[in-house]
Amino acid sequence: MTPGLPPPELLLVRYGELALKGGNRAVFERALVRNIQHATRDVSPVTIARTTGRITVTPERRALEVARRIQDVFGIKSVSPAWGAPLEPEAIAEVAGAVFDDALADVPPGRIVTARVRTNRAEKRFPMTSTELDRFVAERILPGPERVRVKLKDPELQLEIDVRSERAYVFLKRLPGPGGLPVGTLGRALCLLSGGIDSPVAAWMAMKRGCRVGFVTYHSAPYIGEGSKKKVLDLARALGRYQLRSRLYVVPFTEIQVAIRDSAPESYRTVLYRRMMQRIAARLARVDGYKALVTGECMGQVASQTLENLICIGAATEMHVLRPLIAFDKEETIVIARRIGTFDISNRPDPDCCTVFQPARPMIRGKLAECLAAEDQMDVEGLIDRACAGVETTAID
Repeated sequence: MTPGLPPPELLLVRYGELALKGGNRAVFERALVRNIQHATRDVSPVTIARTTGRITVTPERRALEVARRIQDVFGIKSVSPAWGAPLEPEAIAEVAGAVFDDALADVPPGRIVTARVRTNRAEKRFPMTSTELDRFVAERILPGPERVRVKLKDPELQLEIDVRSERAYVFLKRLPGPGGLPVGTLGRALCLLSGGIDSPVAAWMAMKRGCRVGFVTYHSAPYIGEGSKKKVLDLARALGRYQLRSRLYVVPFTEIQVAIRDSAPESYRTVLYRRMMQRIAARLARVDGYKALVTGECMGQVASQTLENLICIGAATEMHVLRPLIAFDKEETIVIARRIGTFDISNRPDPDCCTVFQPARPMIRGKLAECLAAEDQMDVEGLIDRACAGVETTAID
């Protein structure tokens, strides 16, 4: 902002899908307000008001930082830093001129930009129509054709005026939010979080659909070092930015892998690892009130994710498993991972526990009967009991 333009008075927050919730919309709006308050608690105290079709957020300070922070809150379609003006045409034009001049200051000298003024007149008692106010303001704030050319469709600068019953608001930007539903409105799910690229994206997508997500990972000391555990903790913290507090469960997995190595066909090791992981996750989920599991599995991406192997793995527990990435290709997943801030963490060269005793030729089309026969040679319940007894839990704020 230029020195002459004061900070925005408030932030106009728009939601998309919530508007379709009918009689339940207030429940989703309250959850969204709660999540905005949580997301901004370390930036600035805020006052939040719900009005028809939108939410206003008034920060005590650092309004632009607050706007950037709530761009990560699920349920939000867009955010606009806005400047208020009394409900008088001249006063609106004065504020609009300051906002437009601030934006024009960033345009290199000599370059002509396209622009327009667009009014939304929710307060029907305002004496001008939307079109009349558009023209009134444009005639007073737009410089000559040597700087600005009016363009009604897709201009570079669109100055918007929102005329409400209490005040008019002027803004230029609609900062995109992630959309979706507020975290916590659709229950809790537990994500099997590895150090790879896929599972953090799967967790983020479950959050986008309203789930509050906890995390479980598996560690195989001494075969896997502490760097792997820290990597997953960093991923959980990066994902924590998008929701209220959660937990990370770290499960000791070495004894289980040794048992599988010593008693099962080598080609089935990875499938059996994942069956045991799913059983442990389901037990932790039932104890702590999670209603489903989330995995980053994608059909055909690796040997353990053929249709046959996914069926073998899914049969290990009756708990429902959500697979948000099931039809993604890797590039689609990477695009989201970069956007949400997990890609660089996932790219650290710290292996996860599935690399331990990895088979030379993994089974591509596993059979459930053979998985069950291999597990009959092991004390499955005892192994799970001991693994769950050794779980380390970390709070993610």
